Amino acid sequence: MALRFNEFEHGLEWVLEDDKLARTGHAVLAGGSVWLTDVVDGPGLDERVAALGSPAAVIQLLDRHPRDNAAVAERLGVRLHETPFTDLEDAPFVVLPIVQRRFWREIALWFAEERVLVCGDSLGSLGYFRAKGEPFGVHPFLRLFPPKKLGALEPEHLLFGHGAGFHGPEAPQALRVTLAKPRRRLPQALLNGLREARRR
Repeated sequence: MALRFNEFEHGLEWVLEDDKLARTGHAVLAGGSVWLTDVVDGPGLDERVAALGSPAAVIQLLDRHPRDNAAVAERLGVRLHETPFTDLEDAPFVVLPIVQRRFWREIALWFAEERVLVCGDSLGSLGYFRAKGEPFGVHPFLRLFPPKKLGALEPEHLLFGHGAGFHGPEAPQALRVTLAKPRRRLPQALLNGLREARRR
């Protein structure tokens, strides 16, 4: 299946074309190496990653996002880290635990120097994540207990496992607004999700 690529200051994001879930993978250039997350595979991926730099590892952020992580890690000759809840040695990012439950284990990655925050399912820009007027939102199942600790960060680049990222100087404020009252906006998000589902 074809991939649609989008470059940003510190890397690359890509989404499967015509995918209803808008599954999105990322490659972040940091510490002189490229770190891939929640990979979806397709034509041209290896070449785009190589153009960024030497791959260091593939990181799975969410337990239910195996996607093509293992196959791509093997092909690139790098290690796959499956939802690590502790920092990786010498990695240029901090691991942020988001959910540690039996049926939901998720982390986020914070690249402080690059100001890049990479999320799996906790945040997303796909329709069912967003209430009216939100550029991105909290996953519906997490709106009652949102990952508010992310609001202390100052990212310029927000990357999501589903949907296009959010980039620019407005990102920190947009993140704080999104995390401020997600419970109150839950009905709007569910309604928006139903509308999006009908369109698809």
